[in-house]
Amino acid sequence: MESELIAWLRERLPPHPLLRLGPGDDAAVLDMARIGECIVTVDLLTSGVDFVLHEVDARRVGRKALAVNLSDIAAMAGRPLAAVVALALPRKGGMRLAVELYEGLLPLAEEFDVAIAGGDTNAWDGPLAISVTMLGETTDRGPLRRDGARPGDRILVTGSIGGSILGRHFDFQPRVKEALLLAERYQLNAGIDMSDGLSVDLSHLARESGLGAELRSDTIPIAEDAHQLAKQLCDGTTPLDHALCDGEDFELLLAVGPDEAERILSEQPLDIPIADIGHFTAQPGLRQTDAAGTTTRLEVGGWEHEFD
Repeated sequence: MESELIAWLRERLPPHPLLRLGPGDDAAVLDMARIGECIVTVDLLTSGVDFVLHEVDARRVGRKALAVNLSDIAAMAGRPLAAVVALALPRKGGMRLAVELYEGLLPLAEEFDVAIAGGDTNAWDGPLAISVTMLGETTDRGPLRRDGARPGDRILVTGSIGGSILGRHFDFQPRVKEALLLAERYQLNAGIDMSDGLSVDLSHLARESGLGAELRSDTIPIAEDAHQLAKQLCDGTTPLDHALCDGEDFELLLAVGPDEAERILSEQPLDIPIADIGHFTAQPGLRQTDAAGTTTRLEVGGWEHEFD
């Protein structure tokens, strides 16, 4: 069955100028002569953690597996180039499942001009696992890192956040083009993609930069999904709680100097809104200020894999 899948895949992969040798050999060969600094990222998605297979179309799972890697490239303000895909398929129905995964993945690869260079396929008695490793390249400005924020930098966020579990965590649009445009036109000091939750991802930026941060909770762009989820759960959580902690929004969280932030906010250069939600401070720790001006400690919450 693995040979059949490789044959099926080779028939459907379009030619790509980067790909000298693709699926079917022991390893892929890429023409990297024009590449300066290479970005490498990998994400592993597993059934029961990142998705529940019998509750979702496998095509959406395949798309997400590539999209989360694209989002990592976006976080570095880089350009995606190529990817390899590893599948651990359940023995029963594995061929059909693999085809559906690729049917979701390949259109997104074509949209972002990513060469699918190969990978590996195994069958076992366990649930589905899919891992994608992606290569990208930096621009002339170099990689956008987490450790470049400065005291007084504004905290900017793209789009709206919270409640992604209602479906957006499968169908989000990786902000690759948006990150490249912002990095080309403006001076960005630090950045991250919001995969684990606004509060915890902000804590990553602050920690890596040796700073603290203060959010203005009334300016956070809360998604309609967050309001809907709060109503559905009826567990005392608020839409703001979901915006701060849900994760898998995959929007950009950026540190930008005050003057440059004003330019971005006034020009609004993207097809999605950009909001100012606070600033970085020399004082360590995370805080939030509400509409009434009351400042409290910001409790960090979000997704983290736990193991002994």
